[in-house]
Amino acid sequence: MSNKASSEEHEEKPQKGYLGTTPPPGQLPPKGQRVWVDRPDQLLQAAEALAQSPVVAIDAEFTQARSLTQSESSGPRLALLQLAINEQCFVVDALRLRDLELLAPVVADPAILVLLHGAGADLRVMAERGLEVAHYYDLEATSRSLFGQHESSLAAMLLRSLNVRLDKSLQRTDWTRRPLPPGMVAYAARDAEMTLALYYWLQEHFAWALRLHESSNLQEPVAAWIEPFLRNAVALPAEVAVAEAIKQGSIRDQEQVAADCLEALQTLTNPMRKNRLLRLITDLALIQLVPEIKLLLQAATADERGAAVRTLSRLNVEDAAELITPLLQDPVYDVRKAAQTALRYSEPKEPRGQWATPERRADGSRSWFFNEKATTENDDEGGDDDWRARLRSFMGE
Repeated sequence: MSNKASSEEHEEKPQKGYLGTTPPPGQLPPKGQRVWVDRPDQLLQAAEALAQSPVVAIDAEFTQARSLTQSESSGPRLALLQLAINEQCFVVDALRLRDLELLAPVVADPAILVLLHGAGADLRVMAERGLEVAHYYDLEATSRSLFGQHESSLAAMLLRSLNVRLDKSLQRTDWTRRPLPPGMVAYAARDAEMTLALYYWLQEHFAWALRLHESSNLQEPVAAWIEPFLRNAVALPAEVAVAEAIKQGSIRDQEQVAADCLEALQTLTNPMRKNRLLRLITDLALIQLVPEIKLLLQAATADERGAAVRTLSRLNVEDAAELITPLLQDPVYDVRKAAQTALRYSEPKEPRGQWATPERRADGSRSWFFNEKATTENDDEGGDDDWRARLRSFMGE
């Protein structure tokens, strides 16, 4: 392919949507019984039935709570909790039932698999009501790994897996309204029921992807200093935080940094955590790990392929363009877009300097060394090169 043709291909917008093959749609399960639960005795009956099922699909409807003055929001407030098992769905009125403790043993039982589609918000509002989920699959994250971010919504996945169009017209309705009309109760129950149906299709065709997003993989061990980066719990730029840790002795040296990141790269299975590790590797300019990163261009999940493309591009790997070009034909739009962006900006750049080494002065100010030239928090005389180097360090470039 000529340079001109290659350049034109990089400038074209990648075709949107998933372009790969999809297994045939499954059969929609028969409609089960829907039970409205707003009394403690009903909640007890629901908990007893749920405890007998190995799999429980959960969806939550919540509304924005307000302060007494109604002038500012104080976070989401759980309004309904829908729990679906085969042939039954319990719609729990979480406003009238202030105590949901009877459900706690169900979701805390590691032998019961909880299904969530987009786990983050639901887990938070449930935890605020004392419901800590022990064992779950995130079906939205699984779908994203397979088909891409824009194809991972429950509505998109139901159309793909069951040829069902999901009605989302009441998504932003007022769930604090009481009594809820039957249509709203049915709407709420359907999301949990469809989550269960989607799980069975994914389990049949993509069991390996479900396992990658099992909650236990969020606790996969890595070096203690790496874990906060995987949780987005570090405020400082990575190179500054790690350099200070070396100075303080909590990390031995740069060789340990590279060895720990290599071990984590080889052992982590959760795509989200691996992506954050790749971001850390990029920020620390660990070019010695490039051979392992190149292997991820062939990873089974779109998350990892896209992250590998971005990492190789940012590390200015010499043969990155040659390796990335085939991914312009990847079945997942997110990966095609990442490849196009990487190739568009793949012109030769100045090599990145070694990441910062901090020095603290007697007056409390700190200086960092980039390319053997020092910059200082209180130094306005370092010239253009110095302030640009320091700015690059904070921006992770």
